[in-house]
Amino acid sequence: MAWAARKANAGAPYLHGMKHAEGLQQGHDGVLRCWWCGEDPLYRLYHDEEWGRPVRDEVRLFEKICLETFQSGLSWLTILRKRENFRSAFAGFDVQKVADFGDRDFQRLMEDAGIIRNRAKINAAIRNARAVCGMYEKGETLAGFFWDRLPPADERPQRMTYDAMLRLNETPTSRRISRDLKDRGFAFVGPVTIYAHMQAMGMVNDHLEGCTFRPFAGPDGQR
Repeated sequence: MAWAARKANAGAPYLHGMKHAEGLQQGHDGVLRCWWCGEDPLYRLYHDEEWGRPVRDEVRLFEKICLETFQSGLSWLTILRKRENFRSAFAGFDVQKVADFGDRDFQRLMEDAGIIRNRAKINAAIRNARAVCGMYEKGETLAGFFWDRLPPADERPQRMTYDAMLRLNETPTSRRISRDLKDRGFAFVGPVTIYAHMQAMGMVNDHLEGCTFRPFAGPDGQR
């Protein structure tokens, strides 16, 4: 999810037990978390069990790219609530099946109230599936592409504090990856969207210091 959009739409940032300086909140279950997931059970589950954990599976990586594309300008919680609908509409995010979508599939998607019916974003998802297939034909994979482009240490904050998190939106690495993907034919992969994807797939660990789930995230997260 794009970080700027998530900040704007996180909802109720001052909840039970919020530690303002650290950006942590203590939920009613007593667990310290990053403030942005609030108390919504679906959002909290995503924060606890998925966001920032290393992903190398091709289907999951393609799904994350697609969902980040659809999230642009919206709250991430909106996407989470429609996620199963997206999976059904996009053939479980099977890259080859999505790449084969034609005009009838496009019209079906435009009429599907269970997803985000945005013409440009739907076109981008299909185009990006075809771009991934092009990568496969050249011996590349999504996992190899992303994990070979980890950001250097000097690009990362020494400590992931609330203030450091608020300053993160895009980085030199996300800009380079964005250019590389566009060169491969991808659309809707600007540097902000790509940084959100890096966060989601665990290329970086942006759980705040003190968050219970920080040790499980990032390239070296516990498996």
